Amino acid sequence: MAKILFITWHFGCLRNFDGALAALAARGHRVHLAATQQEKQGGLQLVEQLAAAHLGITVGWTPAVATQSARDVSERVRLGLDYLRYAAPEYVDTPRLRARAADRAPRGVVWADRVLGAAGRRSIEGGLRRLELALPQDTSAEEYLREQAPDIVLFTPLIGLGSPEVEYLAAARRIGLRTVFCVWSWDNLSSKSMLRDMPDVVTVWNETQLREAVELHRVPRARVVVTGAQCFDQWFGRTPGRSRREFAADAGLPDDRPFVLYVCSALFRGSPSEARFVRRWVEEVRGSGEVRLRDVPILIRPHPSRLAEWRDVTLDGLGPTVLFGSNPMTPAARTEYFDSMYYSAVVVGLNTSAMLESAIVGRPVLTLLLPEFAENQEGTLHFRYLLDADHGLLHAARDMASHIEQLAAVLDNPDAAAARSASFVAHFIRPHGRGVSATDRYVAAIEGALDAPAQPPAPARPVAPPLARWVVANADRWPVRALLLSPREHDELRRRAAHLRAKRREKLMRLAGDFAARVPRWFEKAARRRRRAAEERAIKAAKRAAKAARQRKKRELLRRSRRDRVRELVAQRLWRLVGGRPE
Repeated sequence: MAKILFITWHFGCLRNFDGALAALAARGHRVHLAATQQEKQGGLQLVEQLAAAHLGITVGWTPAVATQSARDVSERVRLGLDYLRYAAPEYVDTPRLRARAADRAPRGVVWADRVLGAAGRRSIEGGLRRLELALPQDTSAEEYLREQAPDIVLFTPLIGLGSPEVEYLAAARRIGLRTVFCVWSWDNLSSKSMLRDMPDVVTVWNETQLREAVELHRVPRARVVVTGAQCFDQWFGRTPGRSRREFAADAGLPDDRPFVLYVCSALFRGSPSEARFVRRWVEEVRGSGEVRLRDVPILIRPHPSRLAEWRDVTLDGLGPTVLFGSNPMTPAARTEYFDSMYYSAVVVGLNTSAMLESAIVGRPVLTLLLPEFAENQEGTLHFRYLLDADHGLLHAARDMASHIEQLAAVLDNPDAAAARSASFVAHFIRPHGRGVSATDRYVAAIEGALDAPAQPPAPARPVAPPLARWVVANADRWPVRALLLSPREHDELRRRAAHLRAKRREKLMRLAGDFAARVPRWFEKAARRRRRAAEERAIKAAKRAAKAARQRKKRELLRRSRRDRVRELVAQRLWRLVGGRPE
């Protein structure tokens, strides 16, 4: 059996492959899971549970955890090339994707693209690729791969913006290892970075992703294998973990009528608060003319990455409406998640994979296409697949009134509306048939790659031009660094500088205030010192005067005593002369 090395960005990404990893281990393969970065959403706990349940699975970290710098030159060059990708014609209607890439790309690249325009874009891209050739190769990646000595290396998500796994794919290609790029989710190929080094095999879910791999990433058709969405196999044929009454009691909902499930989304940074929108949506549903919607129970599942926005939003006064659910990373949380979908009558959301999972369970899925969320919906390529006229999933409305009518109609006849979900699942989730396990197809694709010969080792990099070598050598100096920093990093530096200036001003004002408060005390102390000095001088003067008086009195007494003694002597002598003391 083979040794499989699976390199991922962080262990949370492997939640879409846990069933496939367990299947590979069950077939006798040794699977080592390695992450390049840490995260705090329960991914490590997930893979540790996998390793505990399967002897063939082990867990570790790549050297990138200790050595990868979030601001190194190679990442900036890749982000610059990723930004240029969104200048392609197919991204004309996706301004938010381009803005997101521009926010992370080097400011010099963004500035040059805006100045030179489409005519100079190819030159900019060529210059970045030549600069990429000048970057020192990551020897730690090669050393790690040689130490692991795998028969095949799997990668996911690989094409996230600035993803560090590309260093390991490049290293694997240089030493001639078999490689497989496992597409992580339904939006990866259309909304992330470009695939640079070509792996031996690319596993995709369906024909739509196959077309994206070929057209957007120039992957040869022969290297793409359509497996179905193995991450969703866990929802097929699953039964609830408890009765409807028990679930309703746990969630805090009445169990005597159907409920609506609202699934929240991971929206773009800077998007409006979905929590506030959901409250407004519930208010509109409750205040509508549809009688049955005024007291229909509503269960809202918050998205794990946007929990903070619910701190200031309450659901008080909205009837039977509850916020319920956690990140489905553990078996108990997944059971809770499945039960939420299974017992619901209809699912509503903006743009989240929970809508796909609800379709698998057979629930109709509704959405609202509102202007404030346009960039998160029709402003992306992958969302448009859900609106496809032939195989789309969503029952979409462009205003609240139409949406409420749709919601009421679907609640009246959910089975008829669920037919659209079934068609989508057959086309997008399990294209080989609803009864064909995508996990089995995925395992067969990996084993097929193991049996096939690897590509020849990639040729050594050519010598980089002098200018590119100079940029690399001077990357830490300010003129070059200013061009390599992204607009987001420049904003962060400005905010940090403004914060430091504010702190310095605050300190100076505090010192000035302290000084101003101390000046009166200083004058008061000086006055007290002067008063004490005057008092001490007065006391000393009084003491000197008293002493002088005593001395004068003493001298007077001495003079008086001498005078009296003289008088007495004179009198005595006179008495003797006259013959005795007078009577």
